[in-house]
Amino acid sequence: MVEHQDETRAAYDGIVELYASMFADRLQTRRPFTRAMIGTFAELVRGTGNLRTADIGCGPGHLTAMLHDLELDAFGLDISPGMVDHARRAHPALRFDEARMEAMPVEDRALGGVLAHYSMIHTPPGELPVLLAEQVRVLAPGGLLLVSFFATDGPEPVRFDHKVTPAYSWPVDRFAELLTGAGLTTFARLLHDPASERGFLDAHLLARRQ
Repeated sequence: MVEHQDETRAAYDGIVELYASMFADRLQTRRPFTRAMIGTFAELVRGTGNLRTADIGCGPGHLTAMLHDLELDAFGLDISPGMVDHARRAHPALRFDEARMEAMPVEDRALGGVLAHYSMIHTPPGELPVLLAEQVRVLAPGGLLLVSFFATDGPEPVRFDHKVTPAYSWPVDRFAELLTGAGLTTFARLLHDPASERGFLDAHLLARRQ
């Protein structure tokens, strides 16, 4: 796990400003389905009474800021120190920390929500259960996870050459099975046509900690 994460961190450190310029306002102009799912997620987290929410793999912090605007007590975590530095400068009122997704600096059962927005796409399939177990650890009972990823119609995950570093697309049912195995109940899903030239479908799953 350490080797591929080190490669991912170095790759994203090398494109911080470009990545931030490409994605900072993308949700406002090109991603209506994503906006809708994040809005629904925030509403449900508010309904739990526990507003504390982690944006894991937060990148330049634009979604952390969006969660904050949606009245959540949001903070961002990312493996890339360059991304964390950018997020802190762009959103000085919010908290951002460098962290690995399998070892988050969060106490057990502390969070009302976790947002994983395409942040696990670079994780090899065999290592994904470890990350999901960590997300369950930090979620309070009844807490919500919104995970977004590239989807494939085939029976197995597909490795592809992402523009930053290799990534994987997933059959939606297989990913949902992993959530169930981690102790989460998937209760909503959205699958829609691709927003990029890669051709993969975009998938969003909402799940609740049991």
